[in-house]
Amino acid sequence: MSSPEKIKKVSIIVSRGSLDGVYPGLIMANGARMEGIEANLFFTFFGLYAVLKEYQDKLKIATVGNPAMRVPDAKGFPLPTLLGALPGMSAFATKMMQKEMEALDIPPVSEFTQMIADAGGHLYACKATVDMFHLTNDDFVPHLEKVLTVGDFYELAAGGQIIFT
Repeated sequence: MSSPEKIKKVSIIVSRGSLDGVYPGLIMANGARMEGIEANLFFTFFGLYAVLKEYQDKLKIATVGNPAMRVPDAKGFPLPTLLGALPGMSAFATKMMQKEMEALDIPPVSEFTQMIADAGGHLYACKATVDMFHLTNDDFVPHLEKVLTVGDFYELAAGGQIIFT
């Protein structure tokens, strides 16, 4: 009986721009690099906010329309959508989440994307989204390697696993 083939490359698509939408991709890419696995992050639609200089450390938790949102923690009471819409709820939930992440030594988005790049991970932006949002290279963090078409992304991802977060 042969052992399963080890993963050599992952290409992770990050499409959501909320704090809880960006971190899974960053954590998975960082974990891949720590295991010696090639890691490509492809930011598209609102996921681009993770690599926009002006916004990457201003991401928030979405409290409206999040059926998993519970108070005061993951085992608490469900937060009704109506309460999630109250002014300040998103900021409050974001602050609580950031406090928990700091306690676990999980870095802010700007530091995390830089760490991944420094560890040999690759960060790319989706050309269609960049064009649709009227962005330029100056809008992005310096460690974003390139703006890719979807075809370029598939070529880059060939032979590896594609993960959509």
